[in-house]
Amino acid sequence: MHRRSRGVVDTLETYGQLVARLAIDLTAVSVLTFAVYYPRHRRRDLVPAYLALNVALFSVVAALSQVGGGGGMALGFGLFGVLSIIRLRSDSIQHEEVAYYFTTLVLGLLCALPHLPLAVAGALAALLLLVIHVADHPRLLSGTRRAVITLDVVHADEAALRADLARRLGEPLTWTVKQVDFVRDLMVVDVRFRVPELSGRVARTTRRTALSATRSRTNALPVPRPPAKETV
Repeated sequence: MHRRSRGVVDTLETYGQLVARLAIDLTAVSVLTFAVYYPRHRRRDLVPAYLALNVALFSVVAALSQVGGGGGMALGFGLFGVLSIIRLRSDSIQHEEVAYYFTTLVLGLLCALPHLPLAVAGALAALLLLVIHVADHPRLLSGTRRAVITLDVVHADEAALRADLARRLGEPLTWTVKQVDFVRDLMVVDVRFRVPELSGRVARTTRRTALSATRSRTNALPVPRPPAKETV
């Protein structure tokens, strides 16, 4: 009788731990997806992918912790196979979105590890969220851009190509020629460049000047006077 009651208590503690870990995982992945990723990138198609991948990985790792022997080994090989077929090299997925993919995976793994204390799992999840929040912040390295452009001329001289890129985009930091078409006289260049520092100031100054000119023209217009009343 004592053993049976002890087993019931252990089972309840196990389920309690599992629910607590699942709550930490769902909270972390929700913050990652809805508070960090979507407001910055606005790709709704990747939101269910992040959530489903995280919860699925959490479920598999939780099952691995409960199954021993050959069953656990089989699930381990199955997990390795599932992760190996995930393709993250598509051109439609940017590098920062790949970082969100791996953060989602790691959150599911951390929160589902049975022997990791809840406090440590929560702290590591918070650390991951902080790192991805800072690393993908719009103000971090905001003056650097990347673009793949098609030029209507083929530059054989590197200096001429650099000057053309600087005229069109800004200061080029590095570039890679991806395609050259001598028949149509085109070349495709993947370029990293720095936005001119004064561009924002010039744009703001231009807007202020235009607004001031508009107000000046408005103030210069004659104000219509009401017609004089006739005296009977």
